[in-house]
This record gives sequence, structure tokens and C-alpha cells, in this order.
Amino acid sequence: MTRLRLAVAALFIAALPILLSASAFGAEPVPIPASAPEALAYHRGQNLYWLADQALSFLLPLVILFTGWSARLTGWARRVTRGRWYPTLALYTVLYLAISFAVGLPLSYAHDYVFAHAYDQSSQTIGKWGSDQVIGLLVSLVAAVLVIWIPFLLIRRLPRTWWLWSTAALTPFFILGIVIAPIWITPLFNTFSPLPAGELKTAIEAEAARGGLEDATILVMDQSTDSKTFGAYVTGLGGTERIVLFDTTLKTLTQPEILFVVGHEMKHYLLRDVWKIVGLYVVVMLIGFFAVDRLARLATRRWAGRFGFDDIADPAALPLLLVVFGIVSLVLTPAINAFSRDVEHEADRFGLEMTHDNPSAASAFVKRFNEALGIPYPGWLERNFRLDHPSLGDRITFANEYHPWEEGKPGRYDAWMKK
Repeated sequence: MTRLRLAVAALFIAALPILLSASAFGAEPVPIPASAPEALAYHRGQNLYWLADQALSFLLPLVILFTGWSARLTGWARRVTRGRWYPTLALYTVLYLAISFAVGLPLSYAHDYVFAHAYDQSSQTIGKWGSDQVIGLLVSLVAAVLVIWIPFLLIRRLPRTWWLWSTAALTPFFILGIVIAPIWITPLFNTFSPLPAGELKTAIEAEAARGGLEDATILVMDQSTDSKTFGAYVTGLGGTERIVLFDTTLKTLTQPEILFVVGHEMKHYLLRDVWKIVGLYVVVMLIGFFAVDRLARLATRRWAGRFGFDDIADPAALPLLLVVFGIVSLVLTPAINAFSRDVEHEADRFGLEMTHDNPSAASAFVKRFNEALGIPYPGWLERNFRLDHPSLGDRITFANEYHPWEEGKPGRYDAWMKK
């Protein structure tokens, strides 16, 4: 009996390091939740609304083109502006965008307000939804009027190579929009306030300092006026660096879960993921303009009588340019989303290496799953055309399984972190 006890004790002592390791690092994997029937219905509805939105985005400009309305609208704009080129183009652009907004408003209301409220995915009042729509339209109109002259002028002046020079000329405006949007545009829709002093702020500041963001401002955005969606982002340039937490994040996640989310978002900022996306969209813009040059010219030669114009430099050609560009964007969407999913996957890796807290990362994804009526692995349509993040099933699995530090191996992003 004594020998048996000694043998058991010896086995226990031998296994002690493994047991300690399991207690410290090897917590039980967080299971992937099953999809509720309501979640499946919600995602089917989302796919149907996406298809309807795509159909409308092509049908409306085609109707305006083939009925000759675009040419007649341009003629009216020329009479109002006495034939001056830029005022005619600007007025036509404003009118076209206003018409598109009005035609698309019922679908937007049905999806963004009625459907979202039916599945408890929105907390907007009708007043907040309406004001956001109007503000969004005004921002779009101002942005369009500021840049629309560039491709149309270049089509007139450099008809053979306008698509190349338009890409080069519009890229700085694209970058400027990305830089100023979080600082000056987003506050038009939401209110921001400083994160109160306390344990969470101290922990976020320490985490940010490890990544090299010692002086970043930490703000809270009132996301709860729009939805229950939680999240965060890191943005800024030249002294405007800021870490923004949704107020829903503070209400929904624990401090360790918040630190993982912040770590994820820091990766996008520290490793310049935004500029990778910018580079990708510049390539898309180049391909789109080239396709416009070829396909839109073919269309005007074929249907000039129906369209009422025979030159893509005519302001009336704007809907045609948008249709061709839309086709290119739709065809390239699966590749764009695949690239985005890879970027987001690496941000998950960065967040895990920053926190070494697998359970909190996985539980944050489970909460996202529950809050957003998630399904673990979306179908083909959603995965290729709508999903720009890894599936929640893949993210939970990765959060459970990725822990090279347990084996004494270096992480991929150790060099970015100040230990």
C-alpha cells in the first residue's frame, strides 16, 4: 500500500508541471455557439436585401440612360448654367445623386430601420435615422462636387490616357478622405467624449504604450444611439492619434476582452493596414477607369441614339460610368474581401500576442456572435460578397488554438511590442 502511495505521489509530482501549465494557459476551449433559427432567418434576409440593393444600383442608371432622361437632365442643367462646363457638370451630379438617394430611400428604410429593428439590430429612433440619411447625402454631394470634374476634364483633355491620370489625380483625395473622415466626418453622426480615468483607461494606456502609442487620446463614441454593436478603432495622423471605444463595448465586454479588441485595432494602425487597403483600392480604381474607357466607349457607339450623347466626356455619361465601374467593383469584390479577411486575421493574431489571453479573445467573439445574430460559417454568397472579416467560427477557433508562447516560441509580431 505504501509503495502504491509512493508511486501515485511520484506520478503526481511528474505531472505537476503539466497540470500547472494547463491551469495557467490551457483553459478549456470556448465552444462555437450554434446558430439560432432567428439568426439563420436574419442572414437570409440580409442576403436578399444585398441582392435588392445591387439590382437597384444597376437598374436605376440603366433606366436613366436608355430612356434618354440623362441627356435631357444634362440639357436642362446647361440651360440653367448658361452652358458653362463645370457648373453644368456639378449641377447634373447633384441632381443625379439626389434622384438616386430618393429612389433608394424606401429600400434603405426597409433594411436599415424596419428590418434592423425587427431583429433588434438597431436602436435608432426614426429621427436619428432620418438625420443620418440627410447628413450622409450632404457629405456625398459635397465630396462629389469637389472631385467629379477631375475624370471628366481628363477625358476631354487626354482621351487616350485619362484613366491612368485620373487614378493618379484622385488617389490623394481618396487618402485625404480616409484621414479626415474619422476626425471631422464621423462626429457629424455620433458624439465623442473622453474615457473617464480609472483602471480600464490605465490598462489601455499601458497596452498602447507597449505598441508605441504613448500619447494617443482615448475616446468613447455613443454607438448605442445607433445599435448594440460593440467595437473600437485606432486612427489619426500627426498628433491626432486616438483610440475610440464604442460605449456599447464598455457595457458588453469585460476589461480583458476590451484589451484584446484594442490590441486587434492597434495592429491596423501600427502596421499601416489602412494604407494596404488604400493600395488595393487604387488598383481597383485603375482597373475600373480602364474598363470605363473601353466598355463605356463601346456602349456609346452602340446606343448613342438611345442615350442622347456620343461622348463619355458628356456629363450625361455619368450613369454609364457608374454602371461600368460598379460591374468591375462587383467582380473584384470576392478578391477584395479575401484580402480584407487576411488583414483582419492578422489583427486577431496581433491582439492575442499582445494580451496572451485566449479565453478573453474567444469570449469576445462569442459575445459578438450573440449580439449580431451570428452564424459560424456563412454560405457562399455572404462569404464572397459580404464578409470582409473571417467567419466567427474561424475566429473563435483561432482564438482558442493560437498560443505559441506556451511552447516558448516567438510570436509573429513580438518586434512591435515593448515587453
